[in-house]
Amino acid sequence: MTIDAHHHLWRYDPSQYHWISDRMRVLRRDFLPDDLKAEIAAVGVAGTIAVQATQSLAESRFLLAQARKSDFVLAVVGWLPLAGPGLGAALDGLAGDARLRGCRHVLQDEADDDYMLREDFNQGLSTVTSAGLVYDILIYERHLPQALVLVDRHPSQVFVLDHIGKPRIREGSFRPWSGLIRRLARRPNVYCKLSGMVTEADWNDWTYERMLPYIETVLDAFGARRVMFGSDWPMCLLASSYGRWFSAVARFVSRLGDSERRRVMGGTAAEAYGIRLPPGTMAISADRPCPLSSTTA
Repeated sequence: MTIDAHHHLWRYDPSQYHWISDRMRVLRRDFLPDDLKAEIAAVGVAGTIAVQATQSLAESRFLLAQARKSDFVLAVVGWLPLAGPGLGAALDGLAGDARLRGCRHVLQDEADDDYMLREDFNQGLSTVTSAGLVYDILIYERHLPQALVLVDRHPSQVFVLDHIGKPRIREGSFRPWSGLIRRLARRPNVYCKLSGMVTEADWNDWTYERMLPYIETVLDAFGARRVMFGSDWPMCLLASSYGRWFSAVARFVSRLGDSERRRVMGGTAAEAYGIRLPPGTMAISADRPCPLSSTTA
């Protein structure tokens, strides 16, 4: 079963999605499951994971509602107030929906690069660990040193690094990202998404060959068992169609053995987020309990 481990859904509201700038005008419309369904059907993706794009509980509830109506949306990574007093109530309010498999904070946009090291944020993350949720790390390359500290503070937490840590692909930069990514990969509780790369490159001039060194580094560091495909749709539309990025990843994994290929294109995501696949799909190591609820996602 091929899984897209990272995409977004929204009803466009300029007050909620204020980060969509004039340069991103293509994103200033609704992106809903029916739009995505046509994209994934064209390339053979069977399941997806919806990820938050604005920091509100309302959006988390919206994503879960869309997942309940769409059999291919297998899981949701929502937003929770990790550094606020309302975390417990928010978790209680969402606990009945087994499709909530993780949460994320937009750390890359915080004015303080050390935001993730704050005591209140880390207390909230400990609560997330107790709830059995995955935490997605959304950062730029410059935040990788802090991410190492964060991960070491929470050895029992499952982390997923979004967008390979956003190296400066547009500049052709490879260091210090490559060294830091290898250090992070030595933490066995961290997974990594092959996603969001085209928007870190030149939107009009990226090529598979320019992406290749970054993809190879991630695979070498994490191994196929902890790397997963993600489209970052519709964000990818700034630089690529859904199909073009899917084809780039598929081209790379065609070099791998069958078991490794299945991990990157679905097995890793299913394991990391504790997704229980329908009978008849590929076998997944199910050594992680279902978070918040024992209901099958």
